[in-house]
Order: sequence, then structure tokens, then C-alpha cells
Amino acid sequence: MPYFPFLLMQRSSSPNQFQGQSFQARRSPGGSRFPSIMMEGDRLGIPQSTEDHSQRSSISSAGPRNLDVLVYLIDDTVVRLTVDNLPSITAHELHRIVLESLRLPEGALELFSLWLVSPFLELQLKPKHQPYKVCRQWQDLLFRFTSCSKDEIFEDEPSLQFRRNIFFPKRKEAQIQDEDVLRLLYEEAKYNILEGRYPCDLADCEVLGALVCRVNLGRYDPEQHTACFLKERLDSFLPSHLCRRGHRLLSALWKRGSAHSPADEQGLLRAFRELPEEEEACEDRAALRKLYYSYLQKCHELPHYGCAFFYGEIDKPAQGLLHRGGRKSVVVAISLEGVSIIDSKEKHILLGLAFQELSWDHTFPNEEEHILWLEFDGENEGTPVNKLLKVYSKQAELMSGLIEYCIELNTAAEGGTLDPSAASSSSASQSPPTDRRHPKLQRQNSVLCSRIQHLSTIDYVEDGKEIKRVKPRRTTSFFGRQLSNAPTSYSAVRGAENLEQG
Repeated sequence: MPYFPFLLMQRSSSPNQFQGQSFQARRSPGGSRFPSIMMEGDRLGIPQSTEDHSQRSSISSAGPRNLDVLVYLIDDTVVRLTVDNLPSITAHELHRIVLESLRLPEGALELFSLWLVSPFLELQLKPKHQPYKVCRQWQDLLFRFTSCSKDEIFEDEPSLQFRRNIFFPKRKEAQIQDEDVLRLLYEEAKYNILEGRYPCDLADCEVLGALVCRVNLGRYDPEQHTACFLKERLDSFLPSHLCRRGHRLLSALWKRGSAHSPADEQGLLRAFRELPEEEEACEDRAALRKLYYSYLQKCHELPHYGCAFFYGEIDKPAQGLLHRGGRKSVVVAISLEGVSIIDSKEKHILLGLAFQELSWDHTFPNEEEHILWLEFDGENEGTPVNKLLKVYSKQAELMSGLIEYCIELNTAAEGGTLDPSAASSSSASQSPPTDRRHPKLQRQNSVLCSRIQHLSTIDYVEDGKEIKRVKPRRTTSFFGRQLSNAPTSYSAVRGAENLEQG
């Protein structure tokens, strides 16, 4: 989806002339990095504008004006608003104006939020934030939370978008019946699937693509909806990184080097043909509502649905005679359910952890990089160990704060219990680590399966009464980062009190 500008235009004496500042977002050179920054918790604030980094600080004191604001939906629909005194209007007030303009029910106020979005940064605004002022601090935000070059920081400008609130629970979303609301959620989920931001197995992608076919094309017509017809439109229904195009030999080589099975029009056609027929025509609102709901139900099975995205890097395992490693680009997806580390290139999960399964922290040593530390249970040659993963990212502080805030929200929502399965998780935590048995996924090669072997972790094993370090040495412990009143299935391997701890 191309990004559009958040236009702020001052009305002049002539009704046909406008003057003012256009906030135009530009794509990053890579085009695929979509780090995000959440500003919803009280711990996460907007940094103060500084003249050292911001080129817009000279226009920070703007008087009341009547301005036209363009708010974009995920499907590129534009909502044009005329707002009085925009510099002082809050996100909550502007959000309600958008809601009224779209004629959405009152309950949608909690479901959606206003976001400031560019190819480098995605910001969900708190209700009390003032979008106009945050826009003028955009360069400060890029400087603090991204690795953009000076030119990229100077040129990048955000667009204002209307999106799903990441703190809205899926269980409440599943109860929504309003067709207009479901359509907005459907369009956003479809965008994330097609862009590869929601890793999904090919079989599930084909089912989701078939639902999109039904929405866009109507009922299956064997004379019109042929394989050739779908082939020309394949990336409208399936993620582009799964679509096989070009010469057969090149496709075969691509298949061999990829962790994914390539998609083709035959699989999509088969899934489209096998969709159950609805009694209503697809143009009927009731039929569309069912299709939107079915698509969202399928997406709800993904642990990273409705997440916030952050960009980072992790160490690669050492390979070759020289034991060279390097780093791998990853996307860190954080939702109300947990944390997922996604391979930016391969579009599959490297590590998926529920909040009960991890301990975490954020560090920023002097003259070193920001690091998010994730600690979890694992095995090393059959021995239970504590595994420690380092995620290098300038947004590590934001990720740490968001993890803590999501845990607090879950704890409050469940009356002290993190989630409905916490009872079983709590009982499991009372057993030794070796006694725990994790359920196997039906698809062992699923993109949703954790790939621990592809991670370079710091491992700690218990050797009798001592803690044996398994390269390299860790400097601090992160076991205390879990909330003390939260039940957990995470078990730390500990040694005697008089021994030096890792």
C-alpha cells in the first residue's frame, strides 16, 4: 500500500488556494522495513523537540487555524476533514471526528486508533497526544528510535492513518457484527497478509486468498475464473513472496533456496472452488459480513495478529571454518499474546513466546547498542538450559515497555490471571523443566514453528551444584523482570547461593 501525505493546509482568502506544509511520506530504500513505536503506555512518552535534530522546531508555535486534514484508511480511502484549531486538537477528539465521518458505531472508538505512519516508523497515538505537534517532532523520533541517515531523517514525513488499536483483545473483536467495522478490520488484516507482515503457511494463505476472491469476484464461475485469469492477479490474493513467476527453471531454483513452498494459481483456484456456497449473493451485505468474519477468524489463529512491529537484528550462528556469524534482520512483533521474532527475508517465525514463557530486559551500555534481552527455557544436547537471545534495536526500550504494559493489561483483564490457560501454565511451572511437555504443532514445517537452531543464544546449564556457562558469559540476570504476581511456566535454572551467578 503506498503511503500518502498528512496534509495540513491553511485556508487563504481565496477558497481555491491553499498554502501550508505537506507531510509526505517516502519509501525507504529497502521498501520492506516497517518498524513501529507504540506510545500507549505511560512509560513511553514523546521526546521533547530539540533544535539540534529537528528542522521543524522553528514552526512549533502556530496559532489557531482552520485546516484540512487527510486521514487515510488502510485500503487507501481518504477521509477529508476540516478541523478548527488543529494545532491543539487531541488524538481522541480527532478520532471521534473520523468515527462520525465514517458513521461507525460508538464501540469502534475503542477498537481503532489514529496512527502516524512512514516507511521508517509507525506510531500509535495516545488519546491525549496532539497529532499536529507530534508531526513536528517526527525528526526527533526518527533520530531517537531509528537508524535512518541524516538525509532520510530530513526527508521523511508521516501520514495520518486510521487503524486497529493493538490493545483491543481478539476475544472482543470476535463478537463484532457491524459490517462496516468488519470491513475495516478485514482490509487491514488482508494488507498485513499480502505484505508478509503476518507470516502464514501456504495452505492457510490459499484459504485466505480464496475468501478474497469471493469478496472481489463473487461466486466461483468455472468459465470465467480460470487458472489463467487468476495468474494475472495472483499477488492480489496471495503474499507476493509466495507467488511463483517467471521461468520454470528459475522457479525451481527459487523453491530449493526458500523455506516456503511457492504458491501458484492452481492452489488458489482449488481453494476458491472448494469454498462453500452462500445462499446470499456476494453483493448482499449479510454475505459480505460473513466473508469478512471468516477471513478474520482465520487470522485470529495467528499469534501475531494485531501486533505492533519493530525492526532489529540478531546474531547469526557461527558457520564455516572461520566461525563467521554476522547478523540477521528481524521484525519483532509484540501483541497481547506474546512476542514473535520474524525473519525479515524468509517471512517465517524464528522464535514465538507467550508472556508466561519469557523473562526480558532492555540494556543500553555506554557506547554500545540498545539491546532487548529475551530469556526462555530450552535444551542443549538434551540438558535443560536457560537460553538468552539478544535483539539489537534502537527501539529496544519501547519494546521492553510495551511487553510490560501488555502483561499488565492481560493481568488486569483476567483479574490477576494472564490468560484463560494460565491455570494449566501455573500447574506446569510447579513441575521440573524436564517434566514439561509442549504440544506439537500439526505442521512441523510450519512458518509459525520456532526455529531455535537458527538462533545464536547464550545458554546456561545446571551441572550438579554449579552453574556452567555455555559461551559466552552473561553479565546480568533477567529473571526478576517478570511481574511478581503473574503466574508463569518459565523456570530459571539456579545454582547454590554462594556461587557466582552468570
